[in-house]
Amino acid sequence: MAHWQRTRSCGELRAEDAGRQVTLNGWVHSVRSHGDLVFVDLRDRTGIVQLRADAASSPDVLEALAAVKSEFVLSVTGEVQMRAPGMANPKLGTGEIEIHVSEVRILNPCRQPLPFQLNDESQMSLVNEELRLRYRYLDLRRPRMQEILRLRHRVVASMRRFLDSRGFIEVETPIFTRSTPEGARDYLVPYRLSPGLFYALPQSPQQYKQLLMVAGVERYYQIARCFRDEAQRADRQPEFTQLDLEMSFVTQEDVLQLTEDMTIAVLRECSNKRLGSVPFARLTYDDAMLRYGTDKPDLRYGLEIADISEAMRGTSFGVFSDVLASGGVIRCVRYPGGSRLSRRETDDLARLAKEWGARGLAHLAIEDSDGSGHGLTLRGPIAKFISETERERILSAAKAEAGDLLLIVADAADVAATVLGRLRQEIARRLNLAPSDVLHFCWITDFPLVQWNAEENRWDAEHHPFTMPHEDDLPYLDTDPARVRAQCYDIVCNGVEWGSGSIRICRADIQAKVFALLGLSEEVQRERFGHMLDAFAYGAPPHGGVAPGIDRLIMLMTDTENIREVMAFPKIGGGTDPLMGAPSTVDEAQLRELGLRVVSS
Repeated sequence: MAHWQRTRSCGELRAEDAGRQVTLNGWVHSVRSHGDLVFVDLRDRTGIVQLRADAASSPDVLEALAAVKSEFVLSVTGEVQMRAPGMANPKLGTGEIEIHVSEVRILNPCRQPLPFQLNDESQMSLVNEELRLRYRYLDLRRPRMQEILRLRHRVVASMRRFLDSRGFIEVETPIFTRSTPEGARDYLVPYRLSPGLFYALPQSPQQYKQLLMVAGVERYYQIARCFRDEAQRADRQPEFTQLDLEMSFVTQEDVLQLTEDMTIAVLRECSNKRLGSVPFARLTYDDAMLRYGTDKPDLRYGLEIADISEAMRGTSFGVFSDVLASGGVIRCVRYPGGSRLSRRETDDLARLAKEWGARGLAHLAIEDSDGSGHGLTLRGPIAKFISETERERILSAAKAEAGDLLLIVADAADVAATVLGRLRQEIARRLNLAPSDVLHFCWITDFPLVQWNAEENRWDAEHHPFTMPHEDDLPYLDTDPARVRAQCYDIVCNGVEWGSGSIRICRADIQAKVFALLGLSEEVQRERFGHMLDAFAYGAPPHGGVAPGIDRLIMLMTDTENIREVMAFPKIGGGTDPLMGAPSTVDEAQLRELGLRVVSS
């Protein structure tokens, strides 16, 4: 070992190491010079430790350390000593000790001015994100980013250990595959040997993992890279990572239970957050939409949507009666303590409701007329239209209390669900009802198999076309497709979809019928999915799986709202990489070799 190489890491030293001679390597985090005394914080991936040099014991070292600047790369040798009484830093794991340096060597200076400071985390929110990503190798030096990378590693390692213990084997599937346009757009790769042909990058390993079940693998998993050419959001990237797993000879219950067991095991090993409920709550799609207005409900708080349609069935209020007569619904959500809101604040909520699709937003304040808690009355523009009987039914359905405000939407069922679901989230945000130290998982099951695409006048798969319908609903494929429930499921945490899966179709006849329902002719079926139909004809086992997102789980564990924070080298808006300058133009010779030319749109 060269004499400058580390014998210990910066962040691992503790009081019990006092008196030991160590050599450390790392980057200068900060320098504090006091004339004849200098302190340097030295950082490596394990943490930060304080270095000390003074004129009395080591004038040469004092001079050398006083000259270094942030992000210089050093090797230092010295003795671990306890800090002076009262000088410990409880914010650092190494806060009780410091290194009295006897030798320092500059391995590499930082010759350029830093584009942003790395030693003040409180200022990072002010740094332009594109600048951070252009210098991502610097951004990743920050302790916060190092912590995220280590957490991501621990989570993936924990998943692997769990699945290995349950008899799964990891199998890699191809990155170059065939384009089968379903869902998002594919990323295409031209095939040089035959211009006009293209590979596609996989949106998921869906078909390959099903073929592995036909192949008899029975229990497969993969930490899979996936690619989707779709609009970016805070929780989406054009390339992302998911845990992909598939099991043979299983029912939906088997997949749900294994995934739940794995999730609990990983979080107990890698996170200090509390689990909201164990076992995880389960809701059908219809129940989730009715009670929470979304198939991704945040269950860290209540505020369930109440359906008061029947309570208002004989209402004298014309707007409500017209909605009910046209097949619509009347639903409400409770705003705890909302009766104190000003007119401006209720008008702001009405504005939001209209932005989200409602024709209007009614409200009723709940007041305690006699102070007993029993004589609840209603106040608001529509209160005069509410009879005594209707009042009692509304209060009961909404579980309203004195001081609450009921926000009411009368509209089509899907509109009421969407608007009240978002109002529910807005109320929780304003009242800070969602505890940040809780991860509340739930399962959403029994999604519709298909949804009607009015613009294109056809049925679309709710999840994907390989999802098995409930056996009892198979007859409705021909007569009433909207009635068909799928054996698919989402795992949701704190209002975020973490993963999705299903029991798959394993019979060629059912698969062909679902393809036909989605408007694929026999010719197109054979062209795009002939390999799947052929495989099913050779004895495919019943099988199913799930694909939770690695990136989204790390977001949830670190209270991060931007997926780019939990990926080493993410893309920014438009799918561009400011670090590498990708995408970029290529030489004309490369285009000719591929049989391509660029045509301006």
